[in-house]
Amino acid sequence: MTTPRTYPPGWTEDVLGPDYRRHTLELTPDDEGAVEATVVRYEPPTPDARRPVRAVLYLHGWSDYFFQTELAQYWKAQGAAFYALDLRKYGRSLRPHQTPGYVEHLDEYDEDIGAALDLVRDELGAHASVMLMGHSTGGLVAALWAQRHPGRIRGLVLNSPWLELQGSSVVRTVSTPAIRQLARFQPRAPLPNVDPGYYARSLRDLNGRGWDIEPAWRPVPSFPVRAGWLRAIIEGHARVAAGLDIDCPVAVLTASRSLISARWSEEMRSADIVLDVELLARRAPNLGPVVSVVRILGGVHDLCLSAPVPRARFFAEMTRWVAGYGWS
Repeated sequence: MTTPRTYPPGWTEDVLGPDYRRHTLELTPDDEGAVEATVVRYEPPTPDARRPVRAVLYLHGWSDYFFQTELAQYWKAQGAAFYALDLRKYGRSLRPHQTPGYVEHLDEYDEDIGAALDLVRDELGAHASVMLMGHSTGGLVAALWAQRHPGRIRGLVLNSPWLELQGSSVVRTVSTPAIRQLARFQPRAPLPNVDPGYYARSLRDLNGRGWDIEPAWRPVPSFPVRAGWLRAIIEGHARVAAGLDIDCPVAVLTASRSLISARWSEEMRSADIVLDVELLARRAPNLGPVVSVVRILGGVHDLCLSAPVPRARFFAEMTRWVAGYGWS
């Protein structure tokens, strides 16, 4: 008979199983009511009772949540405690009275990230070295947060960060006035949903198997994009375009190519079909004085969901970057 796992006060078993525990963070209520964020920690049984002195805090992307267990196992093998944050109104933190994923300013997430980092340091000690990792929209959020909070983290790892609007800054400049006008009067107005479901399809293998994903937290098509949220994203892109000065080393990892098409193709299983990786690579040097850009052949938008060979390359490249820059 298996002995039930016990968890520290405030933590409970997560949906990912007994090796994962979750903690709810109560945040400041907004105009929709109560607001929460959720921290998930990977903590399998281990004979080593020593407290780690390093940690990674992961931020997911748009219409997403944390479920990438192999990523947690990777960082654990690197000797770091792994934490993931389901931001307000996403995944484990989404409540029935809330508009999924909705914020009007990206700095609203400062409270989520600050509370999560406080929790990490409560567990590991005030002097623990912490790196922040973000995927897609979470990468944009993480980069802007790091700009506003110098000295708080040792490194920033960005997995296909959304650093510019699809189609370049010209599209952003042309579209911004209309988006701002709509956001001013109807901030929660849903925009036309252009998600054909190809990205979700690309993550399923030919036998119909794929990643174990909770459809209520990562629906297909994605949650509706709303005008007020898109205005916040465009403002974030403009800040990146103007140039940031992030004071820690930054790793930007992307797929080697993009494939944006209105028709399904099997090639979509080995390319970024969400963002233009050439735009991301061009924007990456704007983040700070020490930025490494790595392109993963055969990678998809979320590199840690790629096929086995590019996924292994993704982890190997992070290991190489950490050896040179991490925890310094």
